[in-house]
Amino acid sequence: MSDVTRAKNGRPVRHRRRDLLQLAALFTAVAVADSVADLIGHGPDGAARLMIPATVLAATAGFHTWWARRHGHGHAPPTSDTGPRPTATARQAGASEERQGASESVTDATVLWRMRTTVRDEPGSLAALCAALAGQRVDILSLQTHPLAEGTVDEFLLRAPARVAASDVTVAVSGAGGTGTWIERADTHDLVDAPTRVLGLATRTALDAAELPLALRQLLGRCTIRSLPAGSGRDGRADEGAPVEGVLDGTVMRLRAPEGGVITVERPYLPFTPTEFARARALVELDARLGPRVPHSQDVLTLSQGNDITVRRADIGDVAAAKAMHERCSSRTLNMRYHGPVLDADKYLNHLLSPRFGRTLAVQTASGRLVGLGHLLWDGDETEIALLVEDSWQRRGIGAELLGRLVAMAVEAGCDSVYAVTQASNTGMVAAMRGLDLPLDYQIEEGTLVITARLAATPVDSRLPYDEAEAHGPEHQHSLRD
Repeated sequence: MSDVTRAKNGRPVRHRRRDLLQLAALFTAVAVADSVADLIGHGPDGAARLMIPATVLAATAGFHTWWARRHGHGHAPPTSDTGPRPTATARQAGASEERQGASESVTDATVLWRMRTTVRDEPGSLAALCAALAGQRVDILSLQTHPLAEGTVDEFLLRAPARVAASDVTVAVSGAGGTGTWIERADTHDLVDAPTRVLGLATRTALDAAELPLALRQLLGRCTIRSLPAGSGRDGRADEGAPVEGVLDGTVMRLRAPEGGVITVERPYLPFTPTEFARARALVELDARLGPRVPHSQDVLTLSQGNDITVRRADIGDVAAAKAMHERCSSRTLNMRYHGPVLDADKYLNHLLSPRFGRTLAVQTASGRLVGLGHLLWDGDETEIALLVEDSWQRRGIGAELLGRLVAMAVEAGCDSVYAVTQASNTGMVAAMRGLDLPLDYQIEEGTLVITARLAATPVDSRLPYDEAEAHGPEHQHSLRD
């Protein structure tokens, strides 16, 4: 049997038998020493002989002390494990607490909402609104106010428990006096405060004129933006132009474009506020003051046949070279691109190469001759991709390279999808779209094939995005394979 057992509280307990034996041995030694002392103490040299048993007794006591310390420490609990052991009930309680904590973490999941509502312009209106949101355990992350002639539009970024539906929030806001309430899901990008976001959009617009439509869309939310040249007559309003200060009419704003046309922004689900109109007009004025501009980075590629080509951004300054390339292209190639004869190439090219309507990539040879164009065109709230490669340079991988770069630009711009309008007989374009490895939708419209690529899947990587090319220097060379 072990000399040490565990009590109910988990602490070690020593048996008393060993202690009794040690005590008996001590008393026996004392009795023997006393008898020897009586026998020797009355004889000759008794004092000297009495020292011998005294020494033996001291040695015995020392040995006993050493023995007790050694074995006493040997049965002590380890210093690293001196706490009591949890009982089965305690272990079950701990497991239950862990499960409860996991359940609470699911319950405490939150979502982000963007909400806009109109309140009366009087003291206490905003306080009542905040109290109503607090009653739903909704946290206000940011607040912007848009003063109106009557009332104030308050725009919130909210964090709410996942169990709270959008309808619950709107009902609570309505009960607190909010009217015309609009709410939609937000994401982490909305956590940036408004001044920081506006400065970032202004920077992007300053670097690239093609960024203006995208900057307006990110500034104003989901909306349709169209750039109409002066005298186009679309909607019967472009001929009228737009005053320098612009026009705000409910869900439509019209701004004077730098080249004299009109930029129309429509958002039918939510009226624009004067504050939003002022911000949009400031971006357009900045664009007008800076004038035409595109990034000057370029990328040198080597074709599988050994030829070097350069891919760069194009603009209005490339109209003459683009027109010369059109003249070298066959009628079949032009028909594939424009779905009919090109009667006025200058009119097409002035539109396509303008950064106001999108981004264009140009491909030129080592001698500087333009042999390919790729367009990413802003079409309202949609995005179109179009390609044209000179006949003698087709089937070399140029079209696929341009397409991959344009799709990467669309992903960077936050586009949900891109579409290409072509013909079923244009096997090169169809194969290039399939090579994107993205979900594709096919539709036949008026005898033409419309291929739409959804960009919510894995983004397509271009070999070197232009922002990275700028960081690596004006040129970057790599190999291009079919």
